[in-house]
Amino acid sequence: MHALVEQKTCIRCGLCPQLCPQVFSMEDGESAIAITDPVPEECLVAAQTAANSCPVDAIRTY
Repeated sequence: MHALVEQKTCIRCGLCPQLCPQVFSMEDGESAIAITDPVPEECLVAAQTAANSCPVDAIRTY
């Protein structure tokens, strides 16, 4: 699985790196980014949970 954060949609709430810090990162004042590609096998559930929990649907998984 791959994860992509749409920078223009991200509201910088910090939820995705909180739920899955192995895949998502966010610097102060910046939009979240996916830091691994592809998503490691052991992080699939957490990454999908982060994507599903995004309040503005800014994370795409494929």
